[in-house]
Amino acid sequence: MTREWLLSDQPVSRRQARLGQAYRTWLDFRTNGLAMFGFLIVLVLVLLAVFAPWLAPHDPLQGDLNTTRLLPPLTEGYWLGTDDQGRDILSRLIYGSRITLAVVALVAVIATPVGLLVGTTAGYFGGWVDTVLMRFTDIVLAFPKLILALAFVAALGPGIENAIIAISITAWPPYARLARAETLTIRNSDFIAATKLQGASSARIIWKHIVPLCMSSVIVRVTLDMAGIILTAAGLGFLGLGAQPPQPEWGAMIAGGRNFLVDYWWVATMPGLAIFIVSLGFNLLGDGLRDVLDPKRQK
Repeated sequence: MTREWLLSDQPVSRRQARLGQAYRTWLDFRTNGLAMFGFLIVLVLVLLAVFAPWLAPHDPLQGDLNTTRLLPPLTEGYWLGTDDQGRDILSRLIYGSRITLAVVALVAVIATPVGLLVGTTAGYFGGWVDTVLMRFTDIVLAFPKLILALAFVAALGPGIENAIIAISITAWPPYARLARAETLTIRNSDFIAATKLQGASSARIIWKHIVPLCMSSVIVRVTLDMAGIILTAAGLGFLGLGAQPPQPEWGAMIAGGRNFLVDYWWVATMPGLAIFIVSLGFNLLGDGLRDVLDPKRQK
């Protein structure tokens, strides 16, 4: 009964129409095996972050240098081995998923609205507003993300909060350019002209009419950028400018294990695999969302 209500060709309310469209999108999405695989990876990341205190078998911050230092994987009680401080690597990876998820979520929450605001404003008004905003965007884009993030973190000081701010500052320009391109194709539409004739302000037109039409493309771009955000955060952690010891951040864990690669390979390999798997998951999820949300795709 619920399925028939969602798939009805004649919805009786906006709520039914929106839920029906979301359900059809989900049906299209789940037919993509790779996208579903990426979705499951991201879902596992979220579950690990939420239930970390119950899933981690050991304390991620404490170890025993006398008895548990640099134990190999599959040692009794230590499935992924231990690090040079005797701490359980699996537990640190599980708790590290919280840091990774927090960085991804906060950067998306900060950078996406800024990019949408700059891009839609530039595309809607055009003229000197477009020129000023886009030239500033081009200046930010001219610098490699990691180098620019390093500069901001160096100015703000090391720490996970400052790393999030620095990554957000470098992440918004692609969203601005995408939103501007979408706005240029929308601003001269008949429904925008009709909205102007009804007396709507420019701010209302942008946020109520243009931004929603840009959201699908921006969401896809944000999802695809998640892997880059994770790598940038890991790079800052590796250089000692992100999360500070003893926090179980994956990049910092790789940095701590780089001196043991020859004899104790698992110390750096396990967090490296975690970064690879999560980045792959976000890429596959983004590809699937692009296929589903792209209005120009062939059906």
